[in-house]
Amino acid sequence: MMGFFGRRRVDKRVARGVAIEVWECRGVRTLHLGSQAVQSAMRVVRPDSLELAYTRAMMAWPLFCPQAREVLMVGLGGGSLAKYLLARDIGLRVTAVEIEPAVVELARRHFALPEENARFSLRIADGVDYVPAHPAHADVILLDGYDAGDQVEELATLSFYHACRRALRPGGILAVNLWGGSPDFDHYFSRLSEAFGGHLAWLPVEGKSNVVVFAGGAEVRCAEREDARALGRRWGLDLAGYARALCRGEGLGPAAVRDKKAGKTTG
Repeated sequence: MMGFFGRRRVDKRVARGVAIEVWECRGVRTLHLGSQAVQSAMRVVRPDSLELAYTRAMMAWPLFCPQAREVLMVGLGGGSLAKYLLARDIGLRVTAVEIEPAVVELARRHFALPEENARFSLRIADGVDYVPAHPAHADVILLDGYDAGDQVEELATLSFYHACRRALRPGGILAVNLWGGSPDFDHYFSRLSEAFGGHLAWLPVEGKSNVVVFAGGAEVRCAEREDARALGRRWGLDLAGYARALCRGEGLGPAAVRDKKAGKTTG
């Protein structure tokens, strides 16, 4: 099916009454779950790169936990973050948890998601159940739980955020993609703050309404400037720029992000 300006539908599945679609336009393939909101995007000629700004922002976690060895992803999408991590041979192990088998199938078929191996594990499971069952499991948790363009409420409760804290190893970090335009944004942010004892930092995504929140079991300390530059070279990202843009108890507060007049990118 061909849309406007050469946009064409590559694939479509229906699971649990929700249409899961893959579209492509000008060399960029996108995943949609029951809405026009972009859940994941991949530039076909660079399948391991991070096409969406919010995914690059989520990759600011090395500023807080540079020696991480175990990464847990809750919500797979097209697998952009998993592919980016696996493409860098730095000893990381990645476990991705995805509730919908059809999403996994499409990620493999159309988004170059690799098969499981010694460094990559994939679990078809509900993150609500998986995370509490794996205490002290991960150095980094990447939480990107959206469905049909909206935050999955069960992945944004106070009890789930507490479970995320317990699932982190000492010194670990949780990175959460939130949509600043959500009417429930303040509730989610407050729950994160309560669950993690106020040990938060957040990164508004430039030009978007997304806000990536970083939470830890102790004070969330960012790498020093020179270290951030070195980490940026290691990861191929402007981590020094992200370090400068990070917010804590002052500057741009999370509530102000709701008022941004920008598009919504959910996953």
